[in-house]
This record gives sequence, C-alpha cells and structure tokens, in this order.
Amino acid sequence: MSKASEFREMNDEQLELELRETRQELFRLRFQAATERLDAPSNLTRLRRKIARIKTIQNERQRGAAAT
Repeated sequence: MSKASEFREMNDEQLELELRETRQELFRLRFQAATERLDAPSNLTRLRRKIARIKTIQNERQRGAAAT
C-alpha cells in the first residue's frame, strides 16, 4: 500500500497506526544498513516516501478541519 489514494481512504486512527508501523520498519532497516546487512537499499527510500505521503495526508486533514 503506497498510493496516496489508498491512504486517503483510511481514517485518522488507521493512518496513525500505519505511520507508526512504517517508522518502526524504517528504524529496523536503518539498523541493518548500519551493520551492512541490508539486502535492498531501495526499501529505505520506499519507506521514507511512504512516511511523507502519510504525513502529507494528515496535514491536509488538519488544515481542512481548521478551515471549517
């Protein structure tokens, strides 16, 4: 799941859970990269972009709620 449209279909709690899980996974991959045991370095970029998408959608929702 990495498309913004898929994240937009989630509610706030699901987004927060997805963000938390993605951050934990990114932490584990960074640790593996530091110990030179990382199989696919492209996963780091994929997870960073996923976090950015989630945070962007959360920010859009906050701005929308503040505007109303």
